[in-house]
Amino acid sequence: MRKKILELIKYNAKLSAKEIAVMLALPVEQVSKEIRAMEQEKVILGYHTMINWEKVGNDNVVSALIDVKVIPQRDVGFDEIARRLYHYPEVKSVSLISGSYDLSVQVQGKSLKEVANFVAQKLATIEHVQSTRTHFILKRYKEDGVIFADEETDRRQVLQP
Repeated sequence: MRKKILELIKYNAKLSAKEIAVMLALPVEQVSKEIRAMEQEKVILGYHTMINWEKVGNDNVVSALIDVKVIPQRDVGFDEIARRLYHYPEVKSVSLISGSYDLSVQVQGKSLKEVANFVAQKLATIEHVQSTRTHFILKRYKEDGVIFADEETDRRQVLQP
């Protein structure tokens, strides 16, 4: 039951307990109780609205993905450096990754310069950070399963005999 509730609210956090109960053929009280329990257990961490900021002219947000190579610390591995990073307000996500780099950090700023200053002054100066590689996000096409672009109409020319 939990997974079914989570799948429903994952794509529409506006669903009420009553609507979910109807969709799953369960009592409303049971659904409400389960949602509250998942919130308390930190299974559900929050409810978010996904916004296509390009459509409202929000040109003052620059996003970047930064690959970070670090020297893991004894007894804590990568966790301590990740903890330091996710407390910065510019940092939107931190993930441990495989490959040449160890951490992937998503950052937002008001300009390219602001993001560059974050990397140079805050990120690169952290002890045990060996190197970084910054990728600026130029355009988002899809995020969390949601397509940002308007679906194109068929542009093929109609041929009539």
